[in-house]
Amino acid sequence: MILNQITGSIQQQCIIRIENLYKNSHIWLLKASHNITGNPDDAQDLVQELYQYLLEKCNPKLFYLDSYNLLYLHRFLTHRWINRRKKNSRISYVGEIYNDDPSEEYDIEKDQSVMNAYNEVMQELERLKKTRGWASARLFELYWCSEDTLQEVADKIGISKSTVFIAIKKIRKHMAQVIQNPNE
Repeated sequence: MILNQITGSIQQQCIIRIENLYKNSHIWLLKASHNITGNPDDAQDLVQELYQYLLEKCNPKLFYLDSYNLLYLHRFLTHRWINRRKKNSRISYVGEIYNDDPSEEYDIEKDQSVMNAYNEVMQELERLKKTRGWASARLFELYWCSEDTLQEVADKIGISKSTVFIAIKKIRKHMAQVIQNPNE
């Protein structure tokens, strides 16, 4: 009961301080984020992320008088923009996988080669299940044939995520030696 009252009062204070921050420093935040991003649309998105972050966290340590510590907010905007730029630079876009243009012919050979490679992988997994590598092969099959993450596969079996990762890495290395990739 007391914890709910404390949490409620912190949330109320947080909302009041966000309102004060908006009234007193919104233009400054937009200008600062525009200096960081160089684009007014990105600057508005960045400031919106800041408000959303402050509302979600409601961290009293960030309170400063009746608003928030502007130095912290500027640092937040800078680091959030840098992290977004790094993330976008790591993403490599490839050509379209699916052919949506009805005027172009469908490439049956490519589809068949992918299906043949899939069948080879499944046959190799069945072969590996009969050897000492059966545990790794089973983990690889659980991970590869489902949309589960490494952690979800580990939780289903009751082992650590690192064990699943090592097993999958081992089988991938083996598959790369045995099966030729049709996309190369």
